[in-house]
Amino acid sequence: MTTHPTFKLSHLREIGWAKWDPIGVGGPDHEWPADEYDAYLLNAASQLWSGRSDEEVADYLVKIETEHMGLATASDIRMRALDVAQTMRRYVEKLRS
Repeated sequence: MTTHPTFKLSHLREIGWAKWDPIGVGGPDHEWPADEYDAYLLNAASQLWSGRSDEEVADYLVKIETEHMGLATASDIRMRALDVAQTMRRYVEKLRS
């Protein structure tokens, strides 16, 4: 049985706002709800915790951006998503120790 940690939402938000921000709202200091990406970031962290690869989590983030949010595919979309997944992986692995 795999137990789930309590992810520090503020840390996930820092990653999301700094590295992802697909709709370009500029972060929580810009009259936009701070929780705009929470569900996606929590899902991504949970996937990593459950053993999904960085590539699988990047695929999830790309799908959210292109299919769920309906945004056009940007040239750097995959690179940004993989950067988020790798950064989150380091965070998740720290929770395991």
